[in-house]
Amino acid sequence: MTYTADRLWEEVVYVAYYLHWPYPDILGLEHPTRTRVIDEIGKIHGQSES
Repeated sequence: MTYTADRLWEEVVYVAYYLHWPYPDILGLEHPTRTRVIDEIGKIHGQSES
């Protein structure tokens, strides 16, 4: 699978926006961990809109 720089930026910005984590900490996450964090944020965000 090709992982583009644009997709990485989307993930970093998403986590930084919702969790207020610094860029180096987010970038230091392994890809599977980062995508799990993103999935969990999405679940919480979806629940708050209901």
